[in-house]
Amino acid sequence: MRSSPLPRMSRRGRVTIGVLIGVFVFFTLLGWGVNAWTDWLWFDEVRYTQVFTGVLATRLLLFLVIGLGMAAIIAGNLWLAYRLRPQLRPHSAEQATLERYRMLLSPRLGTWIALAAAVIGLFAGLSAQSRWSQWLLFRNGGSFGVKDPEFGIDVGFYVFQLPFWRYLLGVGFTAVVLALLGALAVHYIFGGVRLQGVGDRMTNAARAHLSSLVAVFVVLKAIAYVLDQRAMLLEYNEGAKLYGAGYADINALLPAKEILAWIAVVVAIAIIVFSNAWMRNLVWPGIALALLGVSAVAIGGIYPWAVQTFEVKPSARDKEAPYIERSIEATRAAFGLTGTKSTGYAASNLVPPASLATDTSVVQNVRLLDPQLVSETYTQLQQVRGFYDFGPKLDIDRYATAGKTSDYVVGVREINYGELTDQQSNWINRHTVYTHGYGLVAAPANQVVCGGQPYFVSGFLGEKAQEACSSQTEQIPAQQPRIYYGERMESDDYAIVGQTGDRNVEFDKPTSTGGEQYYTYTGAGGVEIGSFTRRLLYAIKQQESNFLLSEAVNDDSKLLYVRNPRDRVEKVAPFLTLDGDPYPAVVNGRVLWIIDGYTTAATYPYAERVNLQAETADELTGRGTFQLARENVNYIRNSVKATVDAYDGTVKLYAFDDTDPVLKAWNKAFGGELVLPKGDIPAELAEHFRYPADLFKVQRNLLTKFHVTDPGDFYSGQDFWQVPNVPDAPDSGQKQPPYYLFTQFPGQESPRFQLTAAVTPNGRQNLAALVSGSYVDGRPQLEVLELPDQTRISGPTQVHQQMTNNGDIRQQLNLLSSNQAQVQYGNLLSLPFADGMLYVEPVYVKSSNQDAYPLLQKVLLSYGDGGSYVVLANNLSDGIKQLVEQGKRAATGNPPPSTGDKPPTTGGTSPPVLTGELAEAAGKVQSAIAEVKAAQASGDFERYGRALKALDEAMAAFQEAQAAANPSPGPSPSGSPSASPPASPSSSPSPNG
Repeated sequence: MRSSPLPRMSRRGRVTIGVLIGVFVFFTLLGWGVNAWTDWLWFDEVRYTQVFTGVLATRLLLFLVIGLGMAAIIAGNLWLAYRLRPQLRPHSAEQATLERYRMLLSPRLGTWIALAAAVIGLFAGLSAQSRWSQWLLFRNGGSFGVKDPEFGIDVGFYVFQLPFWRYLLGVGFTAVVLALLGALAVHYIFGGVRLQGVGDRMTNAARAHLSSLVAVFVVLKAIAYVLDQRAMLLEYNEGAKLYGAGYADINALLPAKEILAWIAVVVAIAIIVFSNAWMRNLVWPGIALALLGVSAVAIGGIYPWAVQTFEVKPSARDKEAPYIERSIEATRAAFGLTGTKSTGYAASNLVPPASLATDTSVVQNVRLLDPQLVSETYTQLQQVRGFYDFGPKLDIDRYATAGKTSDYVVGVREINYGELTDQQSNWINRHTVYTHGYGLVAAPANQVVCGGQPYFVSGFLGEKAQEACSSQTEQIPAQQPRIYYGERMESDDYAIVGQTGDRNVEFDKPTSTGGEQYYTYTGAGGVEIGSFTRRLLYAIKQQESNFLLSEAVNDDSKLLYVRNPRDRVEKVAPFLTLDGDPYPAVVNGRVLWIIDGYTTAATYPYAERVNLQAETADELTGRGTFQLARENVNYIRNSVKATVDAYDGTVKLYAFDDTDPVLKAWNKAFGGELVLPKGDIPAELAEHFRYPADLFKVQRNLLTKFHVTDPGDFYSGQDFWQVPNVPDAPDSGQKQPPYYLFTQFPGQESPRFQLTAAVTPNGRQNLAALVSGSYVDGRPQLEVLELPDQTRISGPTQVHQQMTNNGDIRQQLNLLSSNQAQVQYGNLLSLPFADGMLYVEPVYVKSSNQDAYPLLQKVLLSYGDGGSYVVLANNLSDGIKQLVEQGKRAATGNPPPSTGDKPPTTGGTSPPVLTGELAEAAGKVQSAIAEVKAAQASGDFERYGRALKALDEAMAAFQEAQAAANPSPGPSPSGSPSASPPASPSSSPSPNG
């Protein structure tokens, strides 16, 4: 009895479904169209349309080629299976059951096949278009000029060719498997394959079709074995704990892969012959497939395991030595470690030398300001309006002022839209009034004034700085100080600029008279949105009707968006991995953001593979720096220096490593003019290039192991290092960040601006080496100052503990942290000097009062092994003098004096009686100290600064009276100067008293 046909859908139902599908397709295409159009306008604004068209064309090409190819393979095999159906089928219950499906499919079989192929092709195409970067490298990649140590193939094959070949092989496997399953289903439905009935279970035509697909699958497996031989050089070697093929891989697995490839070819031939030309059954093809499976297990699995277990493990040090050497050499080459200059540093001097007091290359340039801690100070002292912000971390750069180059702590005064009040946050104010920040604010990194404040030298909102604790003139002038593009900008922080007439509506800056100055943007950046079409377009994109309704949008309006410099460069150069710490610089009168761009790869043979997110994470991650993506790489180059103009958003890409083959491939892929040549870098811009932090972290972490170049020593791991934790919070598990210094290390001819980090022996806390990165003649230079084994020099964590746990110092630190105040520690700097080690750690005090900010109050110093010579001084120069005095005492055989600011007193001796002018001056000092303590407790920092200045004057008057009276040396007239910090803990005199 035939079953009733399936019920038909009503006409109204079909229309409803059609309308819903049409609406869905319309809005989907509308969204894609709007995004594509606005992207084109944005790329046209920044003049990088070749990136937009290049990526889009490549995506479409891959989508169409792979999608249509996959659809054609599926459709062709399904149609072939139908055409090979038997015309007569034996009667059976199975065939009767299948008849209803044949009745459903046969009338519209072409439609069903096309639909199935289209769906599969769609997903294949969507997957393929995401491989646009692999295809562009495959097509444009060249030679590295370096051959792998096993096959002698250029590294370019592994970086540019192998990833896309493996992808194509995966597509082939997918297509064959889906075609095989689909063909099997069609053969079964239409009787070519039967499970019941008399006679053969499969027709000759079905057998030939299905066996051919199986043979193609096996041939692809043979190709996979050949590619696997090359890919072995990228795999992890468990025996040596390194990447790259080891002894068992080369001597057992490699020949096994070759044998299996030939077996696969023989099996493919056997399947065709036995299934169709000779015995015409599936017994022998099945045996052949089983043979391939058994061979894969025995030859490709058991045999290499046996070699590894019984031959390599008993003597792994010797067996793996050549392959460990390969990994060391490849890793050092892939990560730019080959040219690392390693120098021994005895650090045998444990006594502070007298030359500390007269040094001009190291001590004079010691950085006291911590860019993380003083960010709050910048915000409070230079904010002026509550919506201005400097971010959670500032940056370090160097400038030449008054003929002297030194490092500066710099920050940009940006608009923080999250700090706008409710009244200020309406659409008009947010997007047309509060459009930009103002000024790059800088302060010398080794100088403080007015009770521990930075000495600001630029970025003033008035024509002339009025603050008593700042420079009276702009020492780093910017002709265009307005900041329309900055790190504080989020994706929805767009700005609409440009006005008709002479009326200015953009808030510019407050004036010295208490009013406000307004401005109209005149830069070349921004997308013009004066026409109705453009307004409609962006109203849809931003889902904001004010683009059409507001009078603030006029014929002269421009839209500024993608305003974060890092996002801007990432959009222009999507093939780059960007450093997490962009920094601003004034170059030729304009504020530019400088972003380091890396080219990376994950298929460099024998090189160590690292995760960028894990390797670059430390205490500062997410605090003013961007966290990198979880990208696994085994090759990296700082090949691009990118700049973004903070005013008009202009993006420029400069080739920094012009020998990098990966950058050459990308530049070729986009027409050859995407990246400007290195010779086009302006000299004024190159002066502000600095060794990139994230690259340095990766290289430093690798050097903790790969500074060992002897394979035997590497295998034992006894000489490995580690990166210490944050000195003042070692239990946090966060690594100590590297720090920028303008200083001179042993072996260097003059001071350099360099990124520096200390490392300790693995599992121990004493100092092992100092790693630094700098530029020499425009080229990156890594240097390692390596201390002897079993050195007595303490590492950063030990030094911090020894300094802060010293009895006298602990007492003074406790006094600083009393009265509702908190002690914060700045960067602990490790400075090699005079064949010894100088440690400097600034000490900040922050009141618990609302809107309080950290002030630099003391400086911790140590020399030698970290514990013998320790001082807590009011400023750097005083600390250096105390260290030198301790060194002199040690040279004469006397014990070092008590540490801290309290001068030694003669036990049991009464202080002399002060009379006359000396007694009056001492009384003024005591009164000034009392006022400093009261001001510190009150949290009034303006009062605190005045009190400190008065204390300085009182101390100077006392010293003059003491000199006039010429008394014998006596104790300080004050009880504990540590409770009353001086005005200038600096290596140089304060410019303001």
